[in-house]
Amino acid sequence: MLTKHQVKYITLILLVASLLGGWAVIARTAESNKEVPVKGMVTMVDLGATSCIPCKMMAPILEKLEKSYQGKAAIIFIDVWKNRDQAAKFGIRAIPTQIFFDKNGQEAFRHVGFMDENAIVQQLSQMGVK
Repeated sequence: MLTKHQVKYITLILLVASLLGGWAVIARTAESNKEVPVKGMVTMVDLGATSCIPCKMMAPILEKLEKSYQGKAAIIFIDVWKNRDQAAKFGIRAIPTQIFFDKNGQEAFRHVGFMDENAIVQQLSQMGVK
C-alpha cells in the first residue's frame, strides 16, 4: 500500500511526464516494423507499457537518450501490452525490462525494473558506445 507521500510523488512525476510528452512514441517501436535489435548497432530495448508507472517514469529518460545516442546506439521502446507477441519473443516476465544487445545482435545485459539514466549510460559505455 502506498503512503500519501508516495502517491503525491508519483502523481507529480506523471504530471511532469505528461507535460513533457513522456509517454508519446519514445523511439523506434515494434509498431513501426523496425528490426529489433538493430543490425550493426548496440541496441537497448525497453519492454514495458504506456500504462505502467515505472515505465512512464522512464519515458522521458528514454526519449532524451534516443536523441543523444542517435546514430551511435538504438534506444527502442516496445509496449508489450499492445504487442503481446514481443513479451514472449524476448522472454519478458515483468515490466519494465531493459535488454541491451551488442552490435552483433547478441544479448549482453538484462535488467528488470526501473533503470535510471546514469545506469543506462554506464551500460552503453561499457558496451563501447560513447
